[in-house]
Amino acid sequence: MTLKSSERNFARRIDLTSLQLFVAVCELGSIGKAAEREFIAASAVSKRLSDLEATLGTALLYRHTRGVGLTPAGESLLHHARSVLFSLEKMQGELSEYADGVRGHVRVHASISAIVQFLPEDLGAFIRTHPEVKIDLEEHLSTEIVRAVAEGAADLGICNVADGVGELQSLPYRTDKLVLIVPRGHVLSEQAAIYFEASLDYDQVGLHTNSSIYIAMQQAAAAVGRTIKLRIHVTSLDAVCRMIHNGLGVGVMPQRAFELMNGVGELASIELLDDWALRRIHLVARDFSTLPVTARLLVEHLTADQDT
Repeated sequence: MTLKSSERNFARRIDLTSLQLFVAVCELGSIGKAAEREFIAASAVSKRLSDLEATLGTALLYRHTRGVGLTPAGESLLHHARSVLFSLEKMQGELSEYADGVRGHVRVHASISAIVQFLPEDLGAFIRTHPEVKIDLEEHLSTEIVRAVAEGAADLGICNVADGVGELQSLPYRTDKLVLIVPRGHVLSEQAAIYFEASLDYDQVGLHTNSSIYIAMQQAAAAVGRTIKLRIHVTSLDAVCRMIHNGLGVGVMPQRAFELMNGVGELASIELLDDWALRRIHLVARDFSTLPVTARLLVEHLTADQDT
C-alpha cells in the first residue's frame, strides 16, 4: 500500500515516545503517576502531550484537579495507539526470533474440530520437516476466524465456511462427519443411522452458541418447526462426552473427534443422515499468493494428499 504525501507527513510527525506516554497517562489517569512510572519529569510528559495535541490539531485530555480524562478524540487515539504499540511489540518479538534462528512465523487460527481431529498430526509432520518455522496456533469459533484473517490478526484460518468467507480466499482442507452421541443403553443407541430430528425429543448437550455445529443444529430444528431442548452449553468436545456420559442429554460432534476420545464415558455414536452432517473444513487467507514464504509452505503441506 502506497502512502499519500499527507499520510507520510502525518506518520513522521507522530512520536512513538509521546504515544507511549499518552497511553500511560490514560491508564493511570494522572500525568504525575505516568511520569513516575516512566521515570520522566511530569513537566516533560505534559509538554509532550501538548505537542501531540498541537500535531493532531485537537484536544486529547480534559485536565482537572483530580487528574485527567479523555476527550472523544482522546478515546479514539487511545484505541489506535494501543494497536500501534502492540504491533511494534509483536514485530520486535518476531524479529528477535529470527536472530535466535527461527526463520519463519505463521499465525494460525483454527476451529476446535480442526484442532482435535487433524492438526496435531498435520502440524507435527510439518514441523519435523521445517523445524525452523514457528507456528502460533489459537482456537476460535469459525466466525471469529474469518474476521481475524480479514483484519490481519491471523495469516491463515482453518474452519468450516458454510456461511461464506466474504472477500477472503479459501482452499479445501478436510472433510468431517457429524454424528449423534448418546449413552450406551439409550433408546436411540440401537439405531445405526437417524436424522437429527429424531434426537429433538431428548435433552441436548451443546457447544458454544456461536459454534458452527450448534448453529447447524438450531437451523435443522427450525427447519422442522422444532426447538432444541438444551440442557447445557460447554466449550470442549471432551466436556460434551462427559456430560452425555453422566445423563445430561445427547449431543452432536465430529465422528473422528469422538473416535479419538474413545474411553471418555460409556457412549455410542449414531450416523446422522442429514446433508449438513457432512462438512468441509477449509483453509482461509486474504490472498494465498501474497502470504509469506513459510505460510505458503504450510498451506502446500496442509492441502497435499488430503481427503477433500
